This record gives sequence, C-alpha cells and structure tokens, in this order.
Amino acid sequence: MRIGTAKFSYRHDEALFDSRTQYAWLAILGLGLVAFPFAVNEYWLYLACLMAINIGSAAGLNILTGYTGLVSLGHAAFMGVGAYTVAVLQGAVDLPVLPNLLAAGAVTMVAGFIVGIPSLRVKGLYLAIATIAASMILHFVFSNWQPVTGGTAGLMVNPARILGIDLDTSFRFYWMVMPITLLMLLGAANLFRTRIGRAFIAIRDRDISAEVLGIPLLRYKLLSFGISSFYAGVAGGLWAYFFRIITPESFPLSMSIFFLTAIIVGGMGSLLGSILGAAFITMVPEALKLIVGWLPISADATLILSPVRTIVFGLLIIGFLIFEPLGLQEIWRRTQRFFHLWPFRS
Repeated sequence: MRIGTAKFSYRHDEALFDSRTQYAWLAILGLGLVAFPFAVNEYWLYLACLMAINIGSAAGLNILTGYTGLVSLGHAAFMGVGAYTVAVLQGAVDLPVLPNLLAAGAVTMVAGFIVGIPSLRVKGLYLAIATIAASMILHFVFSNWQPVTGGTAGLMVNPARILGIDLDTSFRFYWMVMPITLLMLLGAANLFRTRIGRAFIAIRDRDISAEVLGIPLLRYKLLSFGISSFYAGVAGGLWAYFFRIITPESFPLSMSIFFLTAIIVGGMGSLLGSILGAAFITMVPEALKLIVGWLPISADATLILSPVRTIVFGLLIIGFLIFEPLGLQEIWRRTQRFFHLWPFRS
C-alpha cells in the first residue's frame, strides 16, 4: 500500500508539475505576443498579421479535412464570401467591426451548408472536384454580380475602426487580428472536447461505423462544412480589413491549395499543425522572394516567382506525405520528447 501510495503521489506531483509548466509556457507566449509589435519593424508586423489570418483560416480547413476527413479545394472562395460580405455591409449599413465579422462568418456558413450537401453521397476525389466546382461558381458570382461585388474592378474597404481608432497600420491591426485568431483557436480546441467534435473524428475514422452507432452523417457533415466555412468567412473578413481592396483575383484556386498545403505540412487533425503549417507556408513565399532576388536573373522576378511557388508547394505536399505524413507537429513532438528525455538516456 505504501508503494502504491508513493507511485500515486509521484504521478500526481508529475502531473501538477506538467500543468504548471504548460501555464508557464502559455504566460511566456502571451508576454511574447504582447511585446512582439514593439520589438520588430513594419515588415515583420505585416507578416505577423498575415500569418494570424492564415492560421485562423487553416484551423477552419483542418476542422473539415483533418478532423472530419472531408476534402475541400474551395476554401479560398469561402474566404472571398466573407471578404465581400464585410465590404458590402460596411458600405450599405456601416456595421461595427466585430458584428461585421460575425455576419461575414454567418453568411459564409450558409454557403458552406449548401456546398456541403453533396458530401453525403460523394467523398474523396469526387468531393474535392465538387468543391472546386463550387469555387468556380463563386468566382463567377464575384466577377459578374457587378451591382454587389463591383465586378472585376472589385470593392474598396475602409480601415477597421475600434473605439474611434482607425486600424490603418499593421501595428494597430495586430491588436485586433491576434486576439480574434486566438479566440478562433480556443474555440476549435474546445470543439473537440464536445460530442460534436467526437462525432467529426468518428466520421473521419469510419463513417459507416459512425452511422451504425447512431451518428447522423448528413447533419454532422453539413455542420463540419458550416463551422469550417464560418472560420473561412471570419478570416476573409480580416483579410478584407487588412488589404482593404477585394477583387475576384484575390481568392484564386491556388490560394485553396495554399491552405491545403498548410494543413498537410503542419499535420492534419491537429490545431498545432494548423499553426505550424500556416506559419511555415506563409514564410515560404517570402523566402522564395529573397532567393529569387539573389539570383542573377534579368527577367521580371514576379513572373518567375508565381510558378516557382506553385512547384514548391507541390513538392512540399509530396515530400511530407512520403517522409512525414503527420507533419511538422509530429517533428515538434519528437523534438520535445528528445530534449525531455535526453538527460535520462542510457
């Protein structure tokens, strides 16, 4: 009994130590996020804001593809719905920022419900093709519904305004986008502690078995599409406030591939993977710009950069699927285990 009590006490103390360590790291992360804008220049603030938008959007796609197993190649189009909703509501009603973003998410969620209807009958490649078709339809609407979307000329968006302050610089915008992204991640993390999140995972692992267990597939598949689209709509609204001009070319198919690459590289079915993947893939084009700038090329670098970026994204998808299917989050966890256990290795 004494030995068992000693073991229980040891495990209890170890768990308490781990929880305190996690809280300490979260406190350090919070302080780092607060201090970051004061320590870097405008370029890095721009990248941080863009990275936060991409992380929120990638988290939404991971809910659909990573946790529910439904492949989507129309995520950028859903971001476009959110962006246009923000622009239209700002011009017509002049809603405050937060209600406008929530409205963008709600409108995009409805679009997600509609696009998700075929998911009951088709899956895999056929579902991916269906989402591409939906993306093309939405792109056609963006280009031709001129009274609402402005057609190919697009729409201008005024800077976001909170408490009478225009968030017209990356420094000011950072203080809005970072808390919203953290709330989105927190909501996704809590989602998978609920019955809904567990149903998503059951559908991903074996949808027929999930249906036998009493999980209504259509309801939860549509709900997954809706939640993923809500995240995309909010991220698209943030994108509109950040860049302040929206055109149909702002949300091409290559942008959907960008987010799919992010969750594959980061790790599907993992919020940590969404963060690591989106951050990594956001930095890849910037690294390519530096590399292309260093090369002795006489042609316009921007003409070379676009196809090279697409090739690099394709190589990253293939490379991670072959050599590290669990993505950067698994590399991070192995690194953690190595440094945690290293002093005790024989």
